[in-house]
Amino acid sequence: MLQRRSIRRYEYEQVAREDMQFIFDAIRNTPTSYNAQQYSVIDVTDPEIKQKLYELTGQKQIKTCSHFLAFCADFNKIACAAKAKGEPMPEIYNTADGLILGTVDASLAMMSAVTAACSRGLGTCCIGYLRTAAPDGISSLLRLPQHVYVVCGLAIGIPREIPDLKPKQPLSLIIHADTYRQDDLTPDLLAYDAEVIRYNGSRSGSKTDNDWATHMLGYYREAMGYTMLEALRHRGFDPQK
Repeated sequence: MLQRRSIRRYEYEQVAREDMQFIFDAIRNTPTSYNAQQYSVIDVTDPEIKQKLYELTGQKQIKTCSHFLAFCADFNKIACAAKAKGEPMPEIYNTADGLILGTVDASLAMMSAVTAACSRGLGTCCIGYLRTAAPDGISSLLRLPQHVYVVCGLAIGIPREIPDLKPKQPLSLIIHADTYRQDDLTPDLLAYDAEVIRYNGSRSGSKTDNDWATHMLGYYREAMGYTMLEALRHRGFDPQK
């Protein structure tokens, strides 16, 4: 995992069936809240569906990877079980905690897949844009039932590239001892920002002068225009209730 990096270019060769089974088994054994397993995964290998997902997201690795996995928060399964047993279904999906539960479960499942894939020498690329690019179109394409929404996507394939490892924040900004740090974070943040600038200007392949903070703030400004609440309501969720 210390050598994990995002792979966006893949060989045409397909991932072996036994490797995918290993990844699926790792996903299945993911720890979840209450053991509720509030997630499902759509394994996309159909070239036509992958092409349409690419057209909706602009992410080329979706159409070139061997398997593209869409990780979804899923309250449809428990609702079906409740109906079968004649039990009322609490509207947990209409609470902030419910959305967090489903999102965390799906995210943990994706990390299980990343870890399993890396252990087999495969390349992966997490694609959060699957959630925000065209939520209604993607949900329709994947034929998601009500009370199921996409959290993230994962491309898996045989790497055609080994890009440089991106610098990550130092442990001093990530691991806090007993309580959140009370001193000024600014020196560590600016030092990391400068490290990212150096990396982007010297890495193999395309180079930029991007920093970390300004670049991320730009993403956040763009994300302010996303209509995720409306998209969630179309999926049968109303977290403002």
